Amino acid sequence: MTYSQVRLAKSVFVLSLVALAFLPPVSAGAQDQVYFPGPGDDWALRTAQEAGFDAGRLSRAIEFAIANESTAPRDLARSLEISWAREPHDELVGPTKPRGDMTGMIVRNGYIVAEWGDTRRVDMTFSVTKSFLSTTVGLAYDRGLIRSVTDTVLPYVPTEHFASEHNRRITWDHLLRQTSDWEGTLWDKPDWADRPPRDVPLGEHIARERNSPGSVYKYNDVRVNVLAFAALQVWRTPLPQVLREHVMDPIGASNTWRWHGYDNSWVLLDGQMIQSVSGGGHWGGGMFISARDQARFGYLTLQRGMWGDRRILSDEWFDMALSPTPAEPTYGFMNFFLNTDGARWSNAPETAFAHLGSGTNMVYVDPEHDLVVVARWIQGSAINEFLGLVLDAIVDLEAGPSPE
Repeated sequence: MTYSQVRLAKSVFVLSLVALAFLPPVSAGAQDQVYFPGPGDDWALRTAQEAGFDAGRLSRAIEFAIANESTAPRDLARSLEISWAREPHDELVGPTKPRGDMTGMIVRNGYIVAEWGDTRRVDMTFSVTKSFLSTTVGLAYDRGLIRSVTDTVLPYVPTEHFASEHNRRITWDHLLRQTSDWEGTLWDKPDWADRPPRDVPLGEHIARERNSPGSVYKYNDVRVNVLAFAALQVWRTPLPQVLREHVMDPIGASNTWRWHGYDNSWVLLDGQMIQSVSGGGHWGGGMFISARDQARFGYLTLQRGMWGDRRILSDEWFDMALSPTPAEPTYGFMNFFLNTDGARWSNAPETAFAHLGSGTNMVYVDPEHDLVVVARWIQGSAINEFLGLVLDAIVDLEAGPSPE
């Protein structure tokens, strides 16, 4: 496989890089500017060498990723049945679809450097959906619809979901950081049914004393869906519409992505039925999206909410989203996984972060190297080594501008 050809990836894994002859001329003045791709396929390409990589090393990194494809069933409905077989209430209530081939992209300085698999194919992205969800909350915060993330959620939503003595103390920050320990049932899924501990009898787990909000981190999709429901109450319009209008269209994403909820997650708002979307694919649903659109979103977060001369999310929001959660320092706002003290990926800079979901779906964001890496359907145990190989392939740290 060479780096002097462009190959379209369909049903097989094919590495895509572009030869110099296909590149538009770049002036010295343009090098001082941050590049943002145009809409759709209006996305400039660079060779490995132009982007500051050693072509051979980068090729080996991608070959490593392809060789470490997830071994879980490609039929994602079946994969979910296996993953959550021990959970009470594990029945699917949202759509699924079989996944495609192992797929990925490498973007540096905003330019596409490499693609493998079918990067335009729309697949489930599982908990990367949470990053899109928290973005809709950030949009609400920036517009004053949520005055402060330290506000309790109760004044913003129907009382019955936050009426208990415990729940009325929960803030937006607690929900965003997955430290709320919200109690209750939403869309027929009780909070205790999601990932119950293996070493505690279920009855004891259900009857346990609740942790004070903010004190304990617990990854829990019922509580994630509570955040989606609360955000819907604030916006009073479907969250996919909010995301499309304020984020996906402005960053030039395709019109192929879809954000699903559950069969039973419909609510009546202002005289119309609206589906409350899910924050992942745990029981089906969530964001179905292409690797190219994932990469655009990752680049938006690399640029801390800027796209060209347009600010989509505030710098203040990113300061909060990327701040470590006291109860779990490698987690910010959902689903910003942090590399605090190098604890998550020893081969990556401490400033790197990623939007992660089951599969594994990864959108890795590295401000230090002006780098976005999308890897879909890679084994989780291979991620750190893969990132190390990609970063080791960088040989010219002056290849392009870094975000300010």
